[in-house]
Amino acid sequence: MQATIINYRRSRKTTYNNQMIIKAKGMDTREKAEKLIGKKVVYNTGKKEITGKISAVHGNKGALRALFETGMPGQAIGRKIEIG
Repeated sequence: MQATIINYRRSRKTTYNNQMIIKAKGMDTREKAEKLIGKKVVYNTGKKEITGKISAVHGNKGALRALFETGMPGQAIGRKIEIG
């Protein structure tokens, strides 16, 4: 399943470099998105793959919070990732 990285998880003063907000195709409600919690996600940089896991739902419109193993590059925002 394809998803798009929307942004880092952040607050007013803190940015969490290894946590990203993602939006999966076809997920438009919180109930649909809850079914994906615990699934693996993979971001391919071209040289290596950065893996992570979906940890929670973010908001009520189907966005998800993914926790990655390392900090993600800023170029990742707006790119596609694979949920599997």
